[in-house]
Amino acid sequence: MDSQTLSVDATAARLGEIQRAVSDVVVGQDELIQSMMVALVCRGHVLLEGVPGLAKTLTVRTLAGALQGRFQRLQFTPDLLPADVTGTMVFDPKTSEFVPHQGPVFANLVLADEINRAPAKVQSALLEAMEERQVTIGDATFQLPDPFVVLATQNPIEQEGTYPLPEAQLDRFLFKIVVDYPSQDDELRVLEYHLGDRFPEPSPAAQVSELNDLAGVAGQVHLDQRIKTYIVRLVNATRRPAEVGLGDLVPLLGFGASPRASIALGIGSRALALVRGRAFVTPEDVKELAPAVLRHRLVLTYEAEAEGVSVEDIIDRVLLAVEVP
Repeated sequence: MDSQTLSVDATAARLGEIQRAVSDVVVGQDELIQSMMVALVCRGHVLLEGVPGLAKTLTVRTLAGALQGRFQRLQFTPDLLPADVTGTMVFDPKTSEFVPHQGPVFANLVLADEINRAPAKVQSALLEAMEERQVTIGDATFQLPDPFVVLATQNPIEQEGTYPLPEAQLDRFLFKIVVDYPSQDDELRVLEYHLGDRFPEPSPAAQVSELNDLAGVAGQVHLDQRIKTYIVRLVNATRRPAEVGLGDLVPLLGFGASPRASIALGIGSRALALVRGRAFVTPEDVKELAPAVLRHRLVLTYEAEAEGVSVEDIIDRVLLAVEVP
């Protein structure tokens, strides 16, 4: 079966089965699970920000289990080396030669825990793999598995001893998802799971090899020309806010979003429509994804920080100012 023989309805049903398999184990993070499904369809990487204990690692591990794919978790620390991520040359005493040894980055889903705790060399090694989807070890180049998706976490509370990601590297992430606390009812379910005799295991819902065919259907989702123009106008408004009547934002925005933001909104809104079983994109799809696409691509000035203006405030105002088709 390939993407040409799959319908939008059938694909949405298969993606829904995967999503439900993850939701059966991970409670109270439906928005996170949906965002990860959209990223998988887009083959895009995700930056997760949230305090410890919000099931970020569990969600990624469960999704890998539902897809029967390979999962690797990397704990980033200040003493980590690039070879610890990508791999290195290892001496083989049997042949008296150095042979390449692949690192943990060779997996379908890679969780880079606290990515901002590793120095720039390590961050660059991972981000190069994310962009090129290949790794060079010695004089040999290896293709990474397909699909290959990196989910990196950041702790928003403790910033001492960290190495913040430069804006050019942040731009490589398709989404930045802010993971919030669960509701009281969901937290009660989490407590009951952990107090029980057996913690639920993820049910296999698909083969990881199926994902490429499922993702290929996203190209069949209709994206109207008026919505394409709306996407470009939204992104342009972050660079030239005065053109949409937001002149007071000019001193607050150091840099607006790059063209990667327009691309992310275009492919992301198609994937979101597909996950929801629609063969067309609506403006509401674009508006829903806009915060995840834009929040890590806007650079605020010191004046914005002094006035207590957040990225979320600016995104909200841009969404209100740009006319919806």
